[in-house]
Amino acid sequence: MTDQRDDHTPSTSSRLSFTPREVVGELDRYIVGQAKAKRAVAIALRNRWRRNRVPAELREEITPKNIILIGPTGVGKTEIARRLAKLAQAPFIKVEASKFTEVGYVGRDVESIVRDLVEVAIQIVRTEQREMVRVRAEEHAEQRLIALLSQSREPPLAREPTGTFVVSSGGSITPPKGAPSSASELRAKLRSGELDDTMIELEVADTSSPLISIFGGANGMGGMGGAGQGFDEIESKLKDMLGNLPGAKGKGARRKLRVADARRLLEDEEAGKLVDMEQVKHDARERTEQSGIVFLDEIDKVAGGKSQSGPDISREGVQRDLLPIVEGSTVSTKYGPIKTDHILFIAAGAFHVAKVSDLIPELQGRFPIRVELDSLTRDDFVRILTEPKNALTRQYQALMAAEGIELSFTPAAIEAIADYAEQANRQNENIGARRLHTIMEALLDELSYTASERVERDATIDEPDVRRVLGPILADKDLSRFIL
Repeated sequence: MTDQRDDHTPSTSSRLSFTPREVVGELDRYIVGQAKAKRAVAIALRNRWRRNRVPAELREEITPKNIILIGPTGVGKTEIARRLAKLAQAPFIKVEASKFTEVGYVGRDVESIVRDLVEVAIQIVRTEQREMVRVRAEEHAEQRLIALLSQSREPPLAREPTGTFVVSSGGSITPPKGAPSSASELRAKLRSGELDDTMIELEVADTSSPLISIFGGANGMGGMGGAGQGFDEIESKLKDMLGNLPGAKGKGARRKLRVADARRLLEDEEAGKLVDMEQVKHDARERTEQSGIVFLDEIDKVAGGKSQSGPDISREGVQRDLLPIVEGSTVSTKYGPIKTDHILFIAAGAFHVAKVSDLIPELQGRFPIRVELDSLTRDDFVRILTEPKNALTRQYQALMAAEGIELSFTPAAIEAIADYAEQANRQNENIGARRLHTIMEALLDELSYTASERVERDATIDEPDVRRVLGPILADKDLSRFIL
């Protein structure tokens, strides 16, 4: 099968042009197993690319097919969604459905999901725009530094003997004795780094707002959050309004900085000037609407049986609050209205007690794709410890390398770790791959503590080491429950 990407792919969909097989291949680099789940999200991502090539009159009618991932904790549900969003360069947020039932019957305003997603999109687009103007920003910052350092209109008595360029109230600069004077000489020394350690006084804009959280934990008042747009939106608007008042952001402050640090500050300031925030807002809104991904974790916690009553009424209330956003509605944000019709929702839950059929029928219908993830086996643990690009063993090897220690694991040690992880999950709660973190911490506790004092530069973990450390812990059920 040939790659169907071509030169006339629209720019809005170029980042979505991976084929399903390519998407699965990328996910395989970080996540072991779960082929069915990877296949489902890969198709969902490719369908976005296909939708952008559909005639305009039909494009709006094609909505994403939302997915429910069913499986115990620690099997890769969140990681699949997060890696998918990163692959697509899409705005992504993870929210727990149970967050909306923590207080009262309503909990936090569910529309805050979309507002948070837009904020993520703003950050993504702004970072991309700043990278595009980075070269120009560096040039402008260099010109400002050269102008700053080359000015010398103060009397000689204003010079400090410490080699500090003194900034007068009028903005003029007095260089220290022996400092280069011509612009070309300054530019050459700036670029070579000779002036990096020279101290300079610079007026830095105070970008922080003295306004603290107006409602002091509005999220904690979630029981009242169902009314109107919620405290999140009200607080955001009040902060914007009050922040525009004269003097609300405070005055600039003078700071004595190294030229290298001043250059970074000036580059950031110049990049901010060059970025068109109106274009950023427009692009962020479009990316949120067309590419946004929301991961709704613990969806099973808001699914209740028909016979339940009392406080569990809040569960159905949360489902009904979520329904308009998942179905498709318009949410008001500080950057403009956002339509949620084409945002991809990936829900996940263990569904040990509740079942997908316990969700209200309207919400069930909005998640047509349901994938059951497999529990992790001993062989999966071996693969998780060795195959992924960010494998846990590689992480610990990098940490020990910072101490100058070369850490290695024998194949027999890897298999023994996998055995103990599977046994600990069987004896206690099954927390999937997260069990490997507790196992590895217990195994490497002594090495982590003594690494900075260790004389030997090589450290090899073999099977006897694993069994010596982990064997006694697992043999004592009470001890293993607390430690592993």
